[in-house]
Amino acid sequence: MAKLIYVNNVSVDGYIEDEKGVFAWLPLDDEVFTFTTDLVRSVGTFLYGRRLYESMAVWETDPALAAQSARMAEFARAWQAADKVVYSTTLSATSTARTSLERRFDPAAVRRLKATADSDLMIGGADLAAQALRAGLVDECQLIVWPVAVGGGKPGLPTGVRTDFALLDERRFGNGVLHLRYRTLVSDD
Repeated sequence: MAKLIYVNNVSVDGYIEDEKGVFAWLPLDDEVFTFTTDLVRSVGTFLYGRRLYESMAVWETDPALAAQSARMAEFARAWQAADKVVYSTTLSATSTARTSLERRFDPAAVRRLKATADSDLMIGGADLAAQALRAGLVDECQLIVWPVAVGGGKPGLPTGVRTDFALLDERRFGNGVLHLRYRTLVSDD
């Protein structure tokens, strides 16, 4: 059975974007970028909300991005190799290969996908991840914590949902970034 893993870049104060919707405070760093590429390479299927899918699709739709460097090309290859499921009520079509479009998040369908998948699944987008956390589907939460406080914005973990975690692993990078890997604990509630 595959795991459903929620991975997100967050500021030290817990936000994935600032109050203006910007996440430009994430500088591209070789060490962190290589680590992230390895995470992506381990995934068989991505589950995305519309906004995150549209921002990630450039790894397939914009060849100039991959042409910038060998590490960017490797990330693009790893991302393109995985299947993608996009949850959106507004998209009429997707712009990338190996991508299916779903109108609503169906926890039962995700449970079936986890049960039959050969590789882990990664869920992206805070709103979509919140639905998966509420449904008890997320097995791991991995936060890449950047050493900047943005002072407000969109939180990386959902509000109004209590989730307990057990720390599995941590990694420190030379630029002050931390990768924290947690197992999701089953609630007694």
